[in-house]
Amino acid sequence: MEKINWYGTYYLALRETKRFLRVYNQTILTPVISALLFLTIFILAIGGNRSEISGINFINFMGYGLIAMSIIQNSFANSSSSFIMSKVLGYINDILIPPFSSIEIILALTIGSVIRGILVGIAVSVALSPFIEYQLIHPFLIVFYVISSCVLLGQLGLLGGLMSNSFDQMSAITSYLVTPLSFLSGTFYSVKSLPIFFQYINLVNPFFYMIDGFRYCLTGYTDGSILIGMSMLVLFNIILFGILKCLIDLGWRIKS
Repeated sequence: MEKINWYGTYYLALRETKRFLRVYNQTILTPVISALLFLTIFILAIGGNRSEISGINFINFMGYGLIAMSIIQNSFANSSSSFIMSKVLGYINDILIPPFSSIEIILALTIGSVIRGILVGIAVSVALSPFIEYQLIHPFLIVFYVISSCVLLGQLGLLGGLMSNSFDQMSAITSYLVTPLSFLSGTFYSVKSLPIFFQYINLVNPFFYMIDGFRYCLTGYTDGSILIGMSMLVLFNIILFGILKCLIDLGWRIKS
């Protein structure tokens, strides 16, 4: 088994954490403002005409989805922006020249994404607390969903950074993949209201399981199977980790 340099991994993860904390206005406060704006717009648009979704108060249903969406999107943004900047600005060698293995690089950048995702989730939850009610029904399960979601999106962001050679390419991945999947996975509605075809598509959509599981921990309501959702998140995380390890070991798009 490959020996892990935990000391180096710690300091690389610490660098990732300090990087996004230095620009907290962009990385922490901006998602809070976005979530408040989304909630306000939807309440003004249709809040008065729809009091419940699947037996859950409309504002609460929306609020829980916005928290989950904020966690997901910012976990992805952290690792993807960090890696693409290191490639474009040329300091990728700071990571490649030291004796860091692929596992250590994946761990460090993923840890940074997890920390940012959790901090954004807490900040958004506090900001929305005057408008929505919280009832934590499954406290241990929500820890699993938050961490597994952050890990999955952190690894997906790292994969996006590997695939991209410019900020424009990275922006395309965010716009065409992450944002649509997070919006179309039950953030603002129950997926049971979708046509059957799209309901089947969501069965292989990890974003659906993240948002559905997070909401289940707060409401006890789920559109899908919790056991299948947990299994899918674990499976996707393992697959992504294997792909990333192989690509980084090969030096794909990071070594000339």
